Amino acid sequence: MKKIMLSLAALFLLCGCSNELPAPEVTSGVRGEFGIDKNINEKTIDKYLNREDSVYIDLRMLKDEANYEAIGGDSYLSGIVNGFEVVPLPYIVNVTNLPKEVGTTYNKETLFTQDENGKYTPNYEESLTILEDLFPKDKYIFLMCGGGGYAQVMKTMLIELGWDKNKIYNVGGYWYYEGDNNIQIKRKYNETDVYDFYKLAYHNIDFTALHKK
Repeated sequence: MKKIMLSLAALFLLCGCSNELPAPEVTSGVRGEFGIDKNINEKTIDKYLNREDSVYIDLRMLKDEANYEAIGGDSYLSGIVNGFEVVPLPYIVNVTNLPKEVGTTYNKETLFTQDENGKYTPNYEESLTILEDLFPKDKYIFLMCGGGGYAQVMKTMLIELGWDKNKIYNVGGYWYYEGDNNIQIKRKYNETDVYDFYKLAYHNIDFTALHKK
């Protein structure tokens, strides 16, 4: 029996699933208002990286039209946690109710539109297929952004559209990440800020190639 248990442990290590996942649980306080997870967040995400049963999505734009510097953030995607891929939330669904200090973000073509009653309507024939490809239902989904707000919007949308709420985690905001898997995108060159976006696994959505509903 002991040999069997050791074999199972080795199997979990090989598949990148050595850490058992706690159930999603929203934390308390202000961070809870953003839907940030109590157990898997900016302080603990390093323990849950590189899992083959999971996808890791950062929802920021490369350069957001909203002025996140006004609340101590960064409108540029200045860095990312290693293993996360970039899928800009403002391309997925219209973003509303941003803090008044930051103004408005991108408000052009989106895959879905959310109305005032919270209903999501696909704008293209391919909208749901793209969403299912980017956020596979058979995987655990770790969502991150700058401060946690975009991740909350995405998690809420996925659950409303039928994804399993027990497999989606709002990890919170990169602005508060202090772990060991940081990839710096922003750097100085001749005293000017430059951004090495080539380091990112970035998913662009070409709306001109899609078919309006």
